[in-house]
This record gives sequence, C-alpha cells and structure tokens, in this order.
Amino acid sequence: MTSFTPHFVPPARLKEWLHDGAEIAVFDVREHGQYGEAHLFYGVTLPYSRLELDIVRLAPRPSARVVVYDTDESVAVLAAQRLAALGYTDVHVLEGGADAWRQAGFTLFAGVNVPSKTFGELVEMAYHTPRVTARALAAMRERGDNVVILDGRPVSEYLKMTIPSSICCPNGELGYRIRDLVPDTTTPIVVNCAGRTRSIIGAQTLINLGIPNPVMALENGTQGWYLEDLPLEHGSTRRYPDTVTPSSVASMREASSALAERFAVPEVDAATFAQWAKDTSRTLFLCDVRTPEEFAAGTLPGAQHTPGGQLIQATDQYVGVRHARVVLFDNDGVRAPIVASWLRQLGHDAYVLHDGLASGASLVEPVPGVAATLPEVDVATVAAALANGDMAVIDLRPSMSFRRGHVPGAQWAIRPRPTPLPAGRDVVVIADERGVAELFVADWRREHAQDSRTFSLLASGFGAWSAAGLPVEASPESPPDAECIDYLFFVHDRHDGNKAAARQYLAWETGLLAQLDEQERGAFRIGDAAATK
Repeated sequence: MTSFTPHFVPPARLKEWLHDGAEIAVFDVREHGQYGEAHLFYGVTLPYSRLELDIVRLAPRPSARVVVYDTDESVAVLAAQRLAALGYTDVHVLEGGADAWRQAGFTLFAGVNVPSKTFGELVEMAYHTPRVTARALAAMRERGDNVVILDGRPVSEYLKMTIPSSICCPNGELGYRIRDLVPDTTTPIVVNCAGRTRSIIGAQTLINLGIPNPVMALENGTQGWYLEDLPLEHGSTRRYPDTVTPSSVASMREASSALAERFAVPEVDAATFAQWAKDTSRTLFLCDVRTPEEFAAGTLPGAQHTPGGQLIQATDQYVGVRHARVVLFDNDGVRAPIVASWLRQLGHDAYVLHDGLASGASLVEPVPGVAATLPEVDVATVAAALANGDMAVIDLRPSMSFRRGHVPGAQWAIRPRPTPLPAGRDVVVIADERGVAELFVADWRREHAQDSRTFSLLASGFGAWSAAGLPVEASPESPPDAECIDYLFFVHDRHDGNKAAARQYLAWETGLLAQLDEQERGAFRIGDAAATK
C-alpha cells in the first residue's frame, strides 16, 4: 500500500480560513448521529460510510481546498487518504479534531443544517415576520374563519403529519403557485412546517413578494400544535395543483423580478456559464429548483435536483463548498429568483440562469467514485449457505433498520467500525445501496490483503429476504444506543410522540443565535445588506 502523509491544519488556522473569502469545504466525516451531537458551524456532514459516493456532488472540483475532521483525527486521516486516492489535491485534516476545536475556545453546534436553521431565526428577528400560535390558529378554524394553511414541507414529510385542513405547497413553490392556491387577496394565509425555519421563510417569502393577503408563520409548526395537545392529521394527500394558470405566472414573475432587483440577484447567460464551467479555479454548482416531477421529466446536463425550499432549509446537503458559484434555474422565471434572493442573504454567491431550462447550459457530469465489484447472490443461495454454516452475514443498513428486522445471526456493521468476521467463512453483505457495500468491502480488503475469502452482495437487499417469507429477527436494543453512530436520536424522537424531545428540539433551534460568534453572524447578509454584496 502506498504510504500517505496527511496535512494537518490547527484549529486557529482553520478559523482564519473559514473567513478569508476563498473557497473552502469543511467535511465532518463522522456518521450522522455523531455529527449531530457536536460539529463545527460550517461543518458539512459527509459520513465516512458514504465518502466516495457523495464527495463529487458536494465538492465537484478536485483542486478545491478541503478540510476533513472527526472527533480525534482517526477517521479523518482515513478519509483524507481516500480523497487523495480520488485525485483531491488540497486536502487537510483538522489537527486534534472537534475536541481540539472546542479546546481552542471555538463553539461546537448540535443538530443538523445549522447555518440554515440559524438563518431562519435571524430572518424572523430582522423582518419581524408575523406569527400565529397554535391555539390562536385552532380558534380561527373552530370559528370557521376563512384562512388557508399552507404546509411548506415536501410531500414526503407532509404525509407523515400536518395541521388539519392544510395544503401541501413546499416553500420553493409558494411564490409560483400562491395565486392559484389563494385567489382571494384578502384571505389570511398561515405557513407551517414541522418546526420553525420553513414556517418563517415561507411566510416571509410571500411578504417579500408583496402578496396583499395577511400572512403569518405558525409558531413552532406541527410540533407547537402537538405540544398544545391539538390533533394532527396523518396521510393527507392535499397538495398544490399540477398546473399554474398563465395569468398567475405572469403576475408572480413580475413580483419575483422585483424581488431579485431588491436583493441584487445577478443573472448569468449560457455563454458566461460555459466559461465558468471551464474555470478550474472556481467551483460551480448548477441547481434545478423545480419539483421532483419536473426534474424527472427533463433537466439540464450536470444539474442536481435542489427543490427550492429545501435548498434554503438544508443548503449544506447540496452545496459543500463555501464561496462557490451557485447557479439556479427553473422554467418559469419565478422560482429561481426567489430562492436566489434567500441564498444571497445566507451569504452564498448565487445567480439565476437566464432562460433557465431553455438556456442550453450544461455542466460536466460528475464521475462516480465507486466501481461495482461485488457479485450478487440470490436469496435462496444465501438461505442454503446459512443453513449449512458456510456463510456469514454482514448487515450495513441503518442501525434502526437492523433493529426492526434482520437476517437471523447477521452482524450489524458500519464502515468506520467494521465488525470482526468469522474465520473461514465467505461473507454476504446486505445494504440499501450497493456503493455503501462496495466501500465497506474495499476497506476490509485493504486491511486484510492476505485473506482470500469471497464477498458477495444480496441481490435486491433485505427486502428480497423478507418478501421470500424467510425468518426475520428483531433486536430493539441491539446495536445498543451508544453504537448507533448513524442515528441522531433527539431529531427523530420529536415526531414519535415524545413531547420532551419536541421541546428540546425547539429550544435548540431558538438557542442557536446565542452560540454564534461575531464572524459567523457577520457572514449572513439579511435584508438590504444582500444587495451590497
């Protein structure tokens, strides 16, 4: 194996880098649960278990300045080695990891999507976004008031739980569809989400667009509703209409254009975009902000799907490089300028692609970093081998999925913490995604080059085993909580009838501002400051 010497950066130097205005990507390579407990403000989650699968999407330019970290350097050094093997040329490891960052006097943040969540709180403070409490909204409904409740989350989240009578309209679609959803300009509109951010951003979007209706954010969203012992609705399919009337598009395009002018959102034409795409000194993201259905029907080459509301709510899930160029597009001239106005206030270098989907712009498709090497084996073959004691099963699915049900005798494992394998037996790997299995096995082979055992992948995964009616074993306490490094308990438990978890989450969200230092707070450009960037 070729020797690898990592480049370390001390915490104080990394703090300088974060605010020097040049491009930088800071990746937390721990698993999701570990990341959510305590991470850097600008740390983007890139679990080592998925490193090569997601790096080219989050940081597509191999010469970008990249810093990886974990708690104490152990996994980060492995991650740096893998990135170097992929051709990344400017990779550094945070010296001492997150522990050293804290010891240097810098703050670590709990939770996920922290910059976006913090942004929501700052927006409410700066704009004085009107809000309505759950009790007050319930009283309006009981009186039969003519109020429209719009749920600003994606359909998948809306299906789980929502306010009774609400209509699903993700935030990125609000400006585009509002006049069809609420044609009467005097009808009060309430925007909700599960917590706070998307309620605030959704309501303020409509206000910034100059909608004449009274507009309010539902304070604390569905969690606030639940904490007041009000009933939630589950499985609702009410959603925005598939088509928008031409007159609505025309009026909202005008409002969106005025909004873009207010926040100095720049346009970029296809010719300039083509030049940017060839520029090896800057990172470029091309983002399609339309609905999943529209994206699936056809998009621009090299674009990633970034639904508008989610791009604001969880920017770090799509854009891994700070100070990169982010170019947004739609096919209507309404949605992309609205989303760009928020991204610029978030501190991003955001643009709108002139002519959008019709521009003909394209970006080189990212090259996947994981090759398919594992042979597939069917359920019947695995069942027979297990009955004869000839095979071991390693389950790489999420820890909570393993707890709910797995092949009897299977061992749960995750890439940064591989389990010891039984001697002399071939191994079948079960995973929800082939790439996760390939990465796990590749690491094992590098560490055990003399072991000639065969690894294979269960065809169609655990679903095929279960569908075949074969035995399934549950283990609600195994792996134990301390080993479930991929699962962030307090974020998920808030939707499972756990009022204490809901209160903890809301307290975390509203408490973010107090944790910011002056530089972190100063990176946002909310309101008129965005136009001076």
